Parts: sequence; structure tokens; C-alpha cells
Amino acid sequence: MTTDTRTHGQTATPTMEAQAVAKDWWLYHGTGEGADRRARLEAGPPPPWRRFNGVPDPEYAPPGCEGKAWQQTSERGAGYVPDEPEKDVVNTALHLRRPLLVTGKPGVGKSTLAYSIATDLGLGPVLHWPITSRTVLRDGLYLYDAVGRLQEAGLEQLRPPGAAPAAPSAAPAPVTDPAPVTAPSISRYLSLGPLGTALLPQDRPRVLLVDEIDKSDIDLPGDLLTVFEEGGFVIPELARLAKQSPTVPVGTADGLDATVRIKDGNVQCRYFPVVVLTSNGERDFPPAFLRRCVRLHLDAPGPDKLARIVRRRLGVDIETDEEYGELVRAFLDRAEDGDLATDQLLNAIQLRLAGAWSAPGDRDRFLDTVMQHLTGPTA
Repeated sequence: MTTDTRTHGQTATPTMEAQAVAKDWWLYHGTGEGADRRARLEAGPPPPWRRFNGVPDPEYAPPGCEGKAWQQTSERGAGYVPDEPEKDVVNTALHLRRPLLVTGKPGVGKSTLAYSIATDLGLGPVLHWPITSRTVLRDGLYLYDAVGRLQEAGLEQLRPPGAAPAAPSAAPAPVTDPAPVTAPSISRYLSLGPLGTALLPQDRPRVLLVDEIDKSDIDLPGDLLTVFEEGGFVIPELARLAKQSPTVPVGTADGLDATVRIKDGNVQCRYFPVVVLTSNGERDFPPAFLRRCVRLHLDAPGPDKLARIVRRRLGVDIETDEEYGELVRAFLDRAEDGDLATDQLLNAIQLRLAGAWSAPGDRDRFLDTVMQHLTGPTA
């Protein structure tokens, strides 16, 4: 077993990389190439209280591990370096089929964890739902352009029934009895949001990132409880039309060409999605919400983890290259006076790889430029 000699004021301990031995019950490893573990994830029985009975639309095919969206997910997820405690918590959420609430300061990798899970288990592109103070539950479930539909219905009423607009020189059309005007199909004006798309019945779960939920209105966490518990929701606009149009095709959050047929306005999952909610700790959440989540707190990475992140993301071994090892030590020193994000260190190393700031005497100015504190006296 190797020993980490980069103490940075701490007692040298065996590296987490050497300590981390895959456990039999783990589904998520954070290493990629998890087709066999994905099969276990799909086949594993859920807890009795997390069983759902949604019926998939046989004509709907969710995006797989190909295309631009998947490339973006896999490139981001491949750079994440989870420790053993993180893997334990993530796998707990996977087995219990519960949302994972990830807290920590900005820049510690909370959002990237969602991409790592999708990449490691081959679950397709991540569905991203960014939260603001104006976000409400329906924004995540579905979008309905009622104004656009009313405008088109009004135009249809002004158009002569059964005929295209006449040319200027054409004779006047004969007067006929007006035919009933049919309202334009609701299908074109309704599409599922990221949460609604994640809850579609499928044979494997999708990964949904609910980003910065602590920025939401105070009611949103409570509004999510029913959806998380029941694994589904009703679209009232479709439910009202169920007798006339029991099955309606609607768009999804996967792109303009992706559609799925919704029956009677009901969306009910078959497999609860992998939901990752991130929070910077700007607010507290109600106990009922916390009880339904598996919680993970991410601390700022230490020297060992930073070394592994730099090696995986940039291919640089700071143990053998003193110049880049010095950048890591400078990053850790500065982090003692105020918060820094890991990508600030990666930016610094990337610039040095490109030959930037190479003149003698530029070091302090270089560090001041790329490692500005996010909090603290110089923020």
C-alpha cells in the first residue's frame, strides 16, 4: 500500500485511492465501464414502498450512450473522483431509490457527481433542471403554451372554413354554412420538463440534476414531496381531454424531435429516477423533505484528492512535476484564507501547460489572477 507523503500540515496517511476497495453491494464505482453493474441496477428489486407500475410507451426511445448530449455528459462525468464515503452514500440512494441531497460549498463538485453517476452506469444524458427564486414545481414537470394555442384558435375562426385564402383576382367564394371550428391540437403546445421527462416509465432510470435547490421559493421542496413519493403526476390539461383524446403525443426535455404518448394525462414512472439535488447551504429544508432524501456533504478536497483530480482531468502527476506540485500547495495555502473552487486550480495548471505566465517574477500576480477567493476578505 502506498503512502501519501504530501502532508501539507497534516499527518501522512495512506491515500484514499489505495484504500478504496470496491464493495460487493456497490453499483456506482466512479470508474466507468459499468454495464454489468447497470444490469444489476435495472434488475435489483426496489423496497416495497418504492415500487411503481408505469407502462412504457413502446414507441418512445430515451437517448442512449451516443450523440452530442451523451458526449457532454460523459466528458464532464469522467473527471469526477469520488472517495469511498461518497460511494457508500450514492449507492445507498441507488438501492433505496431515494433522491440524493448533496450539500457543500461552491466548487466542490456537487453538480459533477450527477454526471459521474450517469457516466459510470451508462444511464444516458443527464437531465438538468436549474433552480432560481422564481422556479415552481410545474416548470420541472411540464410547459404549456396556453396563449399560443388560444391565438391559433382565434386565427382559425377568422379563416373561411374548408378553403385556403383566395388570390386577389379570384371570384368571391360562394356563401356556405359555417362548419364548426376545431381548436388546434394541444400536443404542439405542451412538452415535458426535465423532472417530467425523468418520471416517464422506462426500463432503466434517468439521472436528473436539480441544481441549487436552496435558491428556490420556500414552497418548492414541499411541493416536490408528493411527486417523489408517488413517482408521478397528472397533467390537468390532458386529463380534461381524456374522453375526446385519451392518448396525446407530447415533447420531452430531450429535444425538439423527441415525443412520447401520454395516456389520460397521467405520467407514472416504472423505475424511480436517480435524482441529485444540490445545495450551497444558503437555507434549511423542512424535516419532511430531508426525511425523504439521502444526504451527502462534500468537503473541499485535500491534497491527495486534488492530486487524483489533476491526474485524471489533465494527465499531470504532481508528485513527479515540482512546478505543478507547487501550484497545488499554493492553492491549499490560499484556501485557508477563503473559499476556492477546484476548477480554479485546474485553470491555473491548464494555463501553465499552455506556457502562460512563464516570466520570472510573475508567480504572485499569476496566483492572484487565477485563485481569487470566492469568500473571505478579498472576495
